[in-house]
Formats: sequence, C-alpha cells, structure tokens
Amino acid sequence: MVSRMFRIETEVDKERGQFLRSRLRESNTAASPMLRSLRGTPGEREVPLHVWALAADGSVAGGLVGHTWATWLHVACLWVDERHRGTGLGSHLLTRAERLAVSSRGCRSSRLETWDFQAPDFYRKQGYEVVCVIPDYPPGITEYTLTKRLR
Repeated sequence: MVSRMFRIETEVDKERGQFLRSRLRESNTAASPMLRSLRGTPGEREVPLHVWALAADGSVAGGLVGHTWATWLHVACLWVDERHRGTGLGSHLLTRAERLAVSSRGCRSSRLETWDFQAPDFYRKQGYEVVCVIPDYPPGITEYTLTKRLR
C-alpha cells in the first residue's frame, strides 16, 4: 500500500538530509522539556574539545578528539602512538579532557564507544562503566558504550 502512495528514492541528497535533521530536531525539542530548555543557550550546540600531546619534534604522540553537549563530554577518539603506550599518556589525555569539560563547560558526565580489541579495560580502570554491549558490530567485533560521572 505504501509503495502505491509514495515514490521511494535511495540516492544521497545533502539538502534533504539537512531538512530531515531539522525536522527531527524540531520534533525532539517539542517532545522534550530538557531539549527545549537548551534552545538559545550555549549548551544547545556541540562544542569541540581536543587535547594533544606533542613530541619535542612537534609530531603527535597522542590525542583526544571529542565534544561537549548538554553537560556531557563525548570522547570520539583517543589514540596514543605505540612508542608511548604504557607511559600513562592516554590516562593523562583523558583526565585533562574530563577536567576541561567540568571546569570550563559544566559537564557532569562522559561517554565513549570502544571495540573489544581496543580499550574497554583501560576505560574501566579510568572509572568508566559499560552501559551497552553490541555484539557482532561489525561482524566478529563487540562494541561497548561506557559512561562515567565526572567530579
């Protein structure tokens, strides 16, 4: 029945994609008092948060890329060059990002995703708790979502 009522297309269309995101945002804002209260405030937008560790020659020894939004730090990527792993650099980068998120952006929580072969144990040692496990995403790999209350 639906296929008779509508023409279905599958091509990538950036303009329609933006239209869709805009409409979803409007619907979400209307449905959620919390999202509504963010409208027009600095907390409404994602704000990038990056922390870099540079070697003496200026090369990147490690880094953290994330953003803050609605009192949350979202760590998208944390990487340390093999030569510097096991030195505490990863912990230092994560701690620095968490402190910045709390002190300058009012964050109270942090979240991140990692795969089973990456660093779930590392993040647990940093005080993160697993809140979601997605087996076989991608096939043969387990993805974890972890969160932490920040102080």
